Amino acid sequence: MSRISKTFEQLNTGRSRGLVVYLTGGDPHPDRTVDFVLALEKGGADIVELGVPFSDPVADGPVIQCASERSLQAGTNLAGVLDILRRIRERSDIPLVIFSYLNPVLRYGFEKFTEDAATAGADGALLTDLNVDEAGAYMEQMEHRGLDPVFLIAPTTSLERIKTLSQSSRGFLYLVSRTGVTGEQKSISERAIPLVERVRSVSKLPLALGFGLSERKHMEEVAPHVDAAVVGSAVVRMIGDQGDEKSLPSRLTALCAELKAGLRLDTSTV
Repeated sequence: MSRISKTFEQLNTGRSRGLVVYLTGGDPHPDRTVDFVLALEKGGADIVELGVPFSDPVADGPVIQCASERSLQAGTNLAGVLDILRRIRERSDIPLVIFSYLNPVLRYGFEKFTEDAATAGADGALLTDLNVDEAGAYMEQMEHRGLDPVFLIAPTTSLERIKTLSQSSRGFLYLVSRTGVTGEQKSISERAIPLVERVRSVSKLPLALGFGLSERKHMEEVAPHVDAAVVGSAVVRMIGDQGDEKSLPSRLTALCAELKAGLRLDTSTV
């Protein structure tokens, strides 16, 4: 059983939903990312998605686009993110998922990517623009290396397509609460919970809901319905605003603790 599956198994026996946190590897500098991840774990993060910077991040809003630019300017690439991941793994057992666009992985090579990711201590990968119908070679290499492939499901995804994506995924499914790009929102999309219910009807995998979740009230709203909530832009914004401050790790811990508190369940909710 993978670290990801073990984490969700443990969450199922507890009184809290999972908190999945995204940050861009190497933002603002590769040497800082390790401390940021440890700070997020201290605050209650259950899984960390480590983003690979890309020059054309079409699915991302301005906050994460700027993070990619800062990371690229610091010289970070896919190999650099794998090195960051290796250094995190030396100090933590938190599940780590590589979050990347397809292009950097294609240039790196599927076989080399999965081999190096497994060696570094990764637990899974999510390639945002990988078509599951064309993922045969990738899936084969992921399985060979014991890595969990994670796929995205959007509100516009058909039920048949959801079944295919569920069968192809391991660890969990990432549900996109709304169409469009990443970014913080004041309220959760009205399509989010119906999407969770639709996917739940055909999949037994844990369901993580993301896109637009950034505050404790969002956590409280989705907690009765999901297995985990994904928060990215709120964390990345804090890093962008305070990246040079020595107090940033403690602030990240506090932010994470506040979000995690919103995912705690009372006995009537479980």
